[in-house]
Amino acid sequence: MRKDIKTTEAIFPMPVLMIATYNEDGTVDVMNAAWGTMLERNQVILNLTETHKTVKNIKERKAFTVSIADSLHVKEADYFGVVSGNNTPNKFEKSGLTTTKSEKVDAPIINEFPICMECEFIEYGDCGVIGKIINVSVDEKVMTEGKVDIEKLNAIAFDPYTHGYYKVTGRVGEAFKDGFEIKGEN
Repeated sequence: MRKDIKTTEAIFPMPVLMIATYNEDGTVDVMNAAWGTMLERNQVILNLTETHKTVKNIKERKAFTVSIADSLHVKEADYFGVVSGNNTPNKFEKSGLTTTKSEKVDAPIINEFPICMECEFIEYGDCGVIGKIINVSVDEKVMTEGKVDIEKLNAIAFDPYTHGYYKVTGRVGEAFKDGFEIKGEN
């Protein structure tokens, strides 16, 4: 038997993305965003309101980075979601994390998060921020045979039903292959 529930935020898993920019004074700003995804092969879309300090910075600097949060840094990732850069100017400094300036765009790379997409700002519209991915950098510790190893990545996902974070691991199938068994091809 099915039961209706009140939530409309019903897609799971939702990514836990760290959106990083520079403030007008050159300090680092980071926010936690669960409402983001790929728009095209080389574009991301982030459903963010203009009230976020990060959005103001993105529009000003014309760049941002998107890192995938991992289970080793869940407290820091959550902190970036519960504290506003509008009210806490030294928000990033308090996290204890470190950054390196991107060589590709005018935005910081958070060193502790293993994957970072370096993006140029394209536009802000009804659905939020759209950015073009200029480069993707990966910490070699999460790679196996030249590819990202999801088991090593320890990415986390947001659960909109209970407001929990879950580690995304455990391969269960082969994309673009397993379905051929039903289709009748091997």
